[in-house]
Amino acid sequence: MIDLLKESFRKFENHLNGSGKGHWHQLRKEALSAFSSHGFPKSKDEEYRYTPIGRKLEKAIDFSNIKPIAEHRAQGEKQLFHDADAIHVFINNNAIHIGSLNELDVNGIDILSLNTASKKFKGEVESHFGKYANVRKDSFTALNTAFSYEGIFVKVSKGAVIEKPIILHYGSDDSATTNFFQTRNLILVDPGAHVTIIESYTADYSDVQYSNHVSELVVGENAHVNYYKFQNQGGEDFHIDNSFISQHRDSVVKAYTFTLEGKIVRNNLNISLEEENCEAHMFGLYVVQNDGHVDNHTAVDHKVANCYSNEIYKGILDDNSKGVFNGKIYVRPDAQKTNAFQSNKNILLTDTASANTKPQLEIWADDVSCSHGCTTGQLDEEQLFYLRSRGISQSSAKAMLLHAFVNDVVDKIEIDFLHDFINDEMYNRLD
Repeated sequence: MIDLLKESFRKFENHLNGSGKGHWHQLRKEALSAFSSHGFPKSKDEEYRYTPIGRKLEKAIDFSNIKPIAEHRAQGEKQLFHDADAIHVFINNNAIHIGSLNELDVNGIDILSLNTASKKFKGEVESHFGKYANVRKDSFTALNTAFSYEGIFVKVSKGAVIEKPIILHYGSDDSATTNFFQTRNLILVDPGAHVTIIESYTADYSDVQYSNHVSELVVGENAHVNYYKFQNQGGEDFHIDNSFISQHRDSVVKAYTFTLEGKIVRNNLNISLEEENCEAHMFGLYVVQNDGHVDNHTAVDHKVANCYSNEIYKGILDDNSKGVFNGKIYVRPDAQKTNAFQSNKNILLTDTASANTKPQLEIWADDVSCSHGCTTGQLDEEQLFYLRSRGISQSSAKAMLLHAFVNDVVDKIEIDFLHDFINDEMYNRLD
């Protein structure tokens, strides 16, 4: 595998057209070295203990044919939410299309391909690209970085308030020449700016698909960001997602992760609170059926005093599905007056569904308020009996309880068309 990977990398270098000597390419080579040393996660790797995806990918991916994303026209007419009142960017089959932005009058925002941004915003790209996505800690981040060439660069100017959400549409179809896709984002939100970003993953692909995504998001002083991930890929798709968020003084981030479909989905959400008075809110919902597997790993690093984080993740597991949650909160010695809360709750609809949950607190400060908790169980029989005694059918009673279970996450969605879609999906699936 490693020899084939290195051969792919040599082919990749031959197409860099003179850009193989700069800072970015040095990062690529470091990432390739890191991946070559560690490879995919093994069964003994604690971080992937319940999600043995490494061996599956090692067998499935053609390492002699790894292709970076390129800037070509990507069709988006079939993408979910393509007609929403929003700013649209389409990424399809390792191709991106952002040309339509030239026709829009959008003040205060630049959306470019990463390669173009590395020239127009050279200093900022070199300062931030690869700084937060640690290639030594995660093999998938290393593999993504090693073959990074194009992707999406978003820069929101100081004080700008972007009224429309930005939707990054990720999709695939049968025109693809590979079933392995790697995508990348770098998002810079300057001080005082407000923006909403949605990453939407869908698929119209008849074969098994493997995707590996990395986003780095830098949130400036007093900036506000709503950051959504909507994952509704095929029932045979494998998706690994790494997001790294760096927050600065007085900033507020609300991160939402909704997983409705996928064979194996692994989400790593990492938030670093770098300066005082930051707020980080995390909401997650995963509804899994058949033999689907969803694994959410979160990490919030409180580095300084007077910051707040709150996390609510909920899962509904049916058939033979599996859910995994591992949430970590770090409170550093200087992070006095920290408030940090974490909750994970799961409902198992069958005896063959399972959930593994592991909330963790690591605290080195003494003046803090922190709590975490998790529950896994089935629907409350007393509540079911109460509803049945009022003439409500068994299936309707279960649906009512499940709706109540997810509502405190769904109701946090601030985008109307996304809220309505997920709410309707919950009704269709749970009823």
